[in-house]
Amino acid sequence: MSNNRIVLASSSPRRKQILEWADVPFDILTREIDERFDPARDLCAAIADVALKKAQAVMGEVESGRIILAADTVVALNDWVIGKPKSREEAIDMLTRLQDATHQVITGVALVKDQQEILFSDVTEVTFYPLTNRQIVYYIDRYQPFDKAGSYAIQEWIGVTGIKKINGDFYNVMGLPVSRVLQEIRKLQYQPAGSD
Repeated sequence: MSNNRIVLASSSPRRKQILEWADVPFDILTREIDERFDPARDLCAAIADVALKKAQAVMGEVESGRIILAADTVVALNDWVIGKPKSREEAIDMLTRLQDATHQVITGVALVKDQQEILFSDVTEVTFYPLTNRQIVYYIDRYQPFDKAGSYAIQEWIGVTGIKKINGDFYNVMGLPVSRVLQEIRKLQYQPAGSD
């Protein structure tokens, strides 16, 4: 592992793809953690705390001077916080409740370098068109979105055909607000591709 490569503390293929698109060199290192968060805390702060736990779980295995990037994403509809579905039926229920409504996608991010920590959350509003039960079942059965908060991926069929509008960062909905990450990571003396 080279010191100019960040450490991505996530096994998400979407986050991996986004960093590749941004020409950010990275290595992946993950450890299982308890991803539950404190419901008494502000949701944005609580999700950032989960991201920090992911980063801290690998800190002991990372050389000094390297930057660790961790993130966690949830979907929120009013007071209902939606994680990953545990079954086909739960996935169908989630998408049924999201249709013809505006929800928030919240990604908490932790950037850690030695004793330095940068925590933030990014929020994007997503509005679905009214979806039929047939459309929802088709998407669930074909795309199997069981590893995705809210039971959908904006870059898949349902996003292409079913989303009316978004307000905020598209890539945040995919799982990583990469433009903001690149802005924040400069504070840790990291030079993203294309920087002066």
